Order: sequence, then structure tokens, then C-alpha cells
Amino acid sequence: MPPAEQDDLRSRLDRYPVERYPVQHATTQFHLGSALLHAGETDPALSALTAAQRLFSTSGLRLEQAKAMMMVGVALRAAGRPQDAARALREASSTLAGLDAPTESAAAAYNLGLVLQDTGDAVGARAAWDHARELFLAAGYPGQAAAAARDCGGSLLAHGNATAALPLLEQAAALAERAGDDAGTAAAANVLGLAHLAVGDARSAVGVLRRALAFAPRTVRAEDHAMVKSNLALALAEDGQDARARLAAAQVLAVPAAAPPVRTQAREVLHRLGGPHPGDLLAVLDEEDAASWPALVREEFARAAATSTTEQDRLLRSTFDGLLARPGRSYDLAESVLQVVLELPPRPYASAVAAVVAACADRPDDEVDRLRSVLSSALARFAIPQWQRLVASLNDAATASGQPAGWR
Repeated sequence: MPPAEQDDLRSRLDRYPVERYPVQHATTQFHLGSALLHAGETDPALSALTAAQRLFSTSGLRLEQAKAMMMVGVALRAAGRPQDAARALREASSTLAGLDAPTESAAAAYNLGLVLQDTGDAVGARAAWDHARELFLAAGYPGQAAAAARDCGGSLLAHGNATAALPLLEQAAALAERAGDDAGTAAAANVLGLAHLAVGDARSAVGVLRRALAFAPRTVRAEDHAMVKSNLALALAEDGQDARARLAAAQVLAVPAAAPPVRTQAREVLHRLGGPHPGDLLAVLDEEDAASWPALVREEFARAAATSTTEQDRLLRSTFDGLLARPGRSYDLAESVLQVVLELPPRPYASAVAAVVAACADRPDDEVDRLRSVLSSALARFAIPQWQRLVASLNDAATASGQPAGWR
């Protein structure tokens, strides 16, 4: 809540003096306390929420008093008072259940789980989350039930019981997806993938972590994307898919938002598998149908572009080397590369076009002629506006670099 709205709530407290308008005053204190807690102002939030709870109680409003008590528990946890927080949340959950408010009771139980986890009471935390999960499910809140199932399953996994964690984490991922919660789906599927790894099922882990990546795109949630892809690299390595594992690990290191532990794991995977190999992308493409090539090329070109212009040039040159060595699939590979180039914003697009021209240069004449022929044929597969744009850009870049034009 913006500071201006907080100021408005404080003004409202003056307009509703507690002696004359205790309920309105309590309601305003509740909203102010919630806003302050969200803003990280724990002490004033706790003061406002405690006042709201007391006033609701003296006014005989048991439901509102219990809701305020739940928020007091959340604030006490933020204030580093877990024992007090647990007492408040237990009482709130029990009272709300008795008042036929299952959703609010579930929320209190979920937060109780967080507090108990903080104190090292993993068994108590899992019991609280399991209770919250059941209540949320019965009330028709799949997203909240997913979060409870994910935390419960994650706790089981962390304490060495991956087998018991699997069904909970599978449910968490399914519920989050049903709720339309992309971030929650990615988070649940990520932990589910780790659980599959923990029971020695690397192949299932790969499938689940790829699903998680689909819900954590790099352009939307870069930090989560890097975390999931780092775990995917680990799973691929465990499954013996070395080239794919190296590609994934290197791509993690090109994400600026990747957290330090995520980077460390990616580096360890690369070190274990002998570092990046120039032919990894082509090796992976050889295993796939052409329809899936653009996505694979896109990911690797994003990594190269984020690393350096030199790395982008190196990748394009090695890709064109592979194109020349694969006459039966050269046109599809050229089309995939050009499709990815066309998708780029203006500045990266110009850089990529220049890199395409450079990757065709400084070769024997027969290779240059072959590359231009294949790329020109691939250009003809695009719609006329795209074809015209690429041809013009390639000719401009060729002229600017002192290379022959004549792209068509």
C-alpha cells in the first residue's frame, strides 16, 4: 500500500475516535496493520493489529477478532517471536474453525506451519500444512491448497523422505496449474523434480523440470528460471544426457538474476562434464525433430548474446559449420537460425544479422557459396515482409563490413 493510503488510514483513525466508534476504529486499525506488515514495518503493524484484536473482542465480534488474531500471529513471526506467534495462530485457527470459517482457519494453520518450520518442529509444521491443505481443498481454493501441499512435501524431502513427498508434490503441481498459478506450478514442479532425483529416477526428474521451466520463462521470472534450469542440468547429467546438461548449465550462468547457489551448482555440473563443448547444440539438434529446433536454438542464442558479441559470433560460426556438415538438414537448420534472428528486438537483431554475415565470411569460396545458397533458400520460406526485411538487413550488414552484398 502506498504511503499516501497509509496516511489516509491514519486520518480515518482520527475521524473514528475509539470511544465513539470502536468497531470502525478497530476495522481501520486492522487495515492499517495489514498494510504496515506488507510494507515491512513490523512493530507498528503489530501495535495496530493488537489494538484491532482487542477492540473486536470487547465489541463481541468473534469472527473479526479471530481474523485479527491470525494477523497478529503473522506479525509476531515477522518480529522474531515464534512461540508467541504459534500460540496466536493455534488459537486463531481453532476459533475460526468453530465459527464456520474454514478458509480463514486454513490460512491460520498454513501460517502456523511456517512458524513451526522456523523453530525446527518439522513434524508439527507438516501436520499444520496438511490440515491447511485439506481445509483449502474442501473450501475450493486449489492455489492455496497447492502451496500447503508443496511446503509439506518439501519438508518431507528435506528430511530424507522423498518417497512420501512425491504424491504431495504431484498434487501441489496439479492444483497450482488448475488454479492458473504459473509461479506456484513452477515452484511445485521444481521441488517434485528434486524428489524424483532423490529416489533415483532421473528420467522423470527431467520431464518434470522441463514442465517447471515452461511456467517460469526467463523473460518473466528470470531468477526462478535459472534455479529450475540449474536443477534440470543436474537431472540431465544424472540421466546421462551430457550435451543437454552442459547446454542447460551454461545457459544458467548467462542469467544475471541467477542466485549464487544456483550458479555454483551449474558450475559444478559443467566441471563434472568437462566444461562446455562447442558441438553441444548440434549434437542435441541431431536428436530432435526439426519442429523443436527453433526453441533449442533460441535458448542457446540467448545465452550467447547475453555473454558477449564474441560468443555470439563463435556460436553462429560453429552452427554454420554444422550446417555445412549436414546437407540433408541444412535448410531446416538455416531456417531455425533465421527465425530466431527475426524474433529479436531491434538492437540485438542488428547485432545478430551482422554476426550471420561475419559467420559466412573468411571461408573457402565453395563454403561461402554453399552457405549463401542455403540461407537464401531458407529465407524464401518466410512471408514476404519478413523475407524482405532480412534480405535488406543482410545486404546492409554485408556492405558495412566490406563483404559482398547480393543476398536475395
